[in-house]
Amino acid sequence: MTQSIRKKTPAGGPAANGVVDVLVPVALDHTYSYRVPRGTELRPGDVVCVPLGAREVTAVVWAENPDPDPRLHNRLKDIGGRIDVPALREELKSFVDWVANYTLSARGMVLRMTLRMGEHLGPERVRLGVRLVGPPPARMTAARHRVIAALSDRLLHGKSDAAKEAGVSVGVVDGLVDAGTLAVEVLPKPPAPPAPDPDFAPADFSPDQAKAAAILGGMAARGDFQVALLDGVTGSGKTEAYFEAVAEAVKRGRQVLILMPEIALTGQFLDRFAARFGVRPIEWHSELTPRTRARNWMQIASGEAHVVVGARSALFLPFADLGLIVMDEEHDQAYKQGDGVHYHARDMAVVRAHIARIPIVLASGTPSVESEVNARKGRYLRVPLPSRFGGQHMPQIEAIDLRREGPPRGRFISPVLAEAVRDAVERGEQALLFLNRRGYAPLTLCRACGHRFACNICDAWLVDHRFRQRLVCHHCGFSIPRPHQCPHCGAEESLAAVGPGVERLQEEAAHLFPDARTMVLSSDLITSIETMRSELNEIAEGRVDIIIGTQLVAKGHNFPRLNLVGVVDADLGLSNGDPRAAERTFQLLNQVIGRAGREQGRGVGFLQTHQPEHPVMKALVACDREAFYDNEIDLRERALYPPFGRLASLIVSAGDRPTAEGFARKLASLAPHDARVQVLGPAEAPLAVIKGRYRFRLLVKSARAVDLSGYVRDWLAGAPKTKGNLKLEVDIDPQSFL
Repeated sequence: MTQSIRKKTPAGGPAANGVVDVLVPVALDHTYSYRVPRGTELRPGDVVCVPLGAREVTAVVWAENPDPDPRLHNRLKDIGGRIDVPALREELKSFVDWVANYTLSARGMVLRMTLRMGEHLGPERVRLGVRLVGPPPARMTAARHRVIAALSDRLLHGKSDAAKEAGVSVGVVDGLVDAGTLAVEVLPKPPAPPAPDPDFAPADFSPDQAKAAAILGGMAARGDFQVALLDGVTGSGKTEAYFEAVAEAVKRGRQVLILMPEIALTGQFLDRFAARFGVRPIEWHSELTPRTRARNWMQIASGEAHVVVGARSALFLPFADLGLIVMDEEHDQAYKQGDGVHYHARDMAVVRAHIARIPIVLASGTPSVESEVNARKGRYLRVPLPSRFGGQHMPQIEAIDLRREGPPRGRFISPVLAEAVRDAVERGEQALLFLNRRGYAPLTLCRACGHRFACNICDAWLVDHRFRQRLVCHHCGFSIPRPHQCPHCGAEESLAAVGPGVERLQEEAAHLFPDARTMVLSSDLITSIETMRSELNEIAEGRVDIIIGTQLVAKGHNFPRLNLVGVVDADLGLSNGDPRAAERTFQLLNQVIGRAGREQGRGVGFLQTHQPEHPVMKALVACDREAFYDNEIDLRERALYPPFGRLASLIVSAGDRPTAEGFARKLASLAPHDARVQVLGPAEAPLAVIKGRYRFRLLVKSARAVDLSGYVRDWLAGAPKTKGNLKLEVDIDPQSFL
C-alpha cells in the first residue's frame, strides 16, 4: 500500500521529474510517495533523507512509481536528497519484505534494523586531533602539565583521546589550543580493514575434521544455496572446520557473516580467528560505540569488511556481496528476538541465504530439534564431528540422587560433589559449579509473619543480590535496598533467604574449600565486555580454582585446566511448563559439562538431581544423544508441536486486568474457523503482570502445512484496533511461554 503525505510542497520548491515510493524506518508497513527533485537520479535501494511530518528522517527508495495519481502530484513532498552510502541490494530488500510478512511486523521496523545508524549514516565526519607544537603557556596548572606530558611525543592525538589519557576535560585541551601550545589538525581517515589471509596458518586437522572441512569448503567454493548442519561434540574442532569455508569464501572475494549467540563469546573467538587468518574480523554488537558502529556499517556496505562477527542483529546488515553465513551454537535461544520484531535469527538466516542463493553452515554440539529433524529428513546436509580433537575423551557423567545423597540442611552441595571438587583442587585442576540462577537467593521471606518480598509492578519475587545489597526484580529492574526488618510485621533479623543463587553458592564454596580461589561468572556482575574477557583470561591462566557460574559459562569458552563440572540443580529447567523444557535442559547441561576435560585429563560431570530417571538425565549419563532426540522427536510428533506443527503467540496487555481480559476474549471470539487451526485461551500468562501491565495469552496451534502467518494476519484484519493503554504482541514461532 502506498500513501502520499498530505502536505503541499512549499512554494518555490524544486520541480520534480518523477515519483518514487519510499520505505521509512518507523512502525508503518506501507511506503510513502515522494517527488524526485529535477536533476536527481534515484533507483530502488538508494538511501535518502525525506521530510516526515516536522522532521527529516533517513529512508530507502523501495520502488519506482511510474504511474502516480496525478491528483496527488502537487501534494507530494520532495525527497531531501540522496545520502552518500551504498544502495541496499535487491536481496536485502526482498529479505526485509519476507521477514515483515512472516513475523507480521511493520516493514519499516524491519528496515530500521538495517539502518542502525540513523543520523550517523553517510560519510564519516571529519575528526580533529591535537599535536604539541609550541611552548607551555604562562599560566600552568596540574591538568595542563598532564596534557603536555601525554602529548610530549609530538604525534597527532584525537582530542577526546588526549583528554582521556591525561585525565582532564576537553576544555583543558581547548585552552592549550587557544594558548598556541597545541595545534588542531584533521585526523587521517582510518584505513580499510586488512583482508584475512586464507593461507596464514592452516589448521592441522584430524581425519574427521579434514573431511568436514573439505565438505564445507566445497560448499563455499560452489557458492550455491545449501544448508549444512555441522554436528560436532564439544571440543571436536567445529570452529576450525568451518574456518575452511570462510577461507574459501574470502579467496573468492566474497563477504562472510559469522553469527554468535552472545557477544561475551567473541573474545576467545576473535583470538582464534586472528591466529588462523592473521587479522581480526569486523565486530557488530550493541557494545560498540556509535562512531565504531557507523564506520563498521559503511565498511560492510562498501565491501571493505571481509568477515563480520556479530550478534543476531548483524543478520540485517547491508552486505555488498555476502557469500557465506555461519551460525555458531545454532540451537541457542539467545538467537530469538523477544521484543520489537519477533524473529528467530536461525530461521531468518536460512531465509536470507536462500534469497541470496548462498550456503549457510549451522554449527552445534546439541542441535535444535528443528535442525535435527531437517537433517534426518535430508533437508540439511549433516556434517558430523563425532569425537574430540586430539584424542580427548568426552566427560564421564554421573547422577547424584538428591533423594538419597542430598546435602546437609541449609546447604546445596552434596557430600559426593564436595569431595570430588576437593580432590580436583588438590590435584591442581579447576572445578566448575554450575547453577543457572543469578543473585544470592530467588526469594526472601520473613520467618515471623511469612511475608514474601515481591515486585511492586510485576508478578514476580524479588531476587536477593548480596553483592549489591539489594532485592531486584529480574523482569523490570525494580529494586530496593535489602532491609534489616520486615516491612509487614516490623520483626528484626527475621528475613530468610530461600533457595540458592550463584552468590550463595560461592559463600558455601568458601566455607567448604577455604583455601581455594573462587570466582562468580554471572551476567549481572559483568560490567563490560572488557571485564568479561579479563575474568575469562584469569580462569584460562589458572588463577582461579573454582568457577561458580550461570549459563554464561556454558557456551564456547575453553578452560584448559577445567576437568570437573558439578551441576548443582540439574532439574531447574524442567519444571517451567515450556514445551521445549527438556530440549533446552539437555542442551544446556550437555554444553556446560562439555567444558570439562577438553585439553588434558579425563573430564567428569556430576548432575545433582531429584529425577535421575528422567529421560534427559538418563540420556546425559549414558552419553546417548540419539536416545534423547528419538524420544523428544516422538513426543513432538505425537503432540504436533514444532517442527511437526506450528505455533503463534498473541499477548494482550493493558494497565488493568479487566481491559486486557476483555480485549483478549473479544479477540478470541473473532478467530476465523479453520479445522486445521486450534486457538487456545485466552488465559492469564504465567507471568501475569510485568511492569505494571496485566497480560493474557492466546496460543494458536496449527498443522505444519498451514500458512499460520496468513491466518493470524486475516484474523487481526477483522479485529478491533488496540487503543489507549492496550497492546497486542504477535510472536510467530514463539520460544518463550512466560
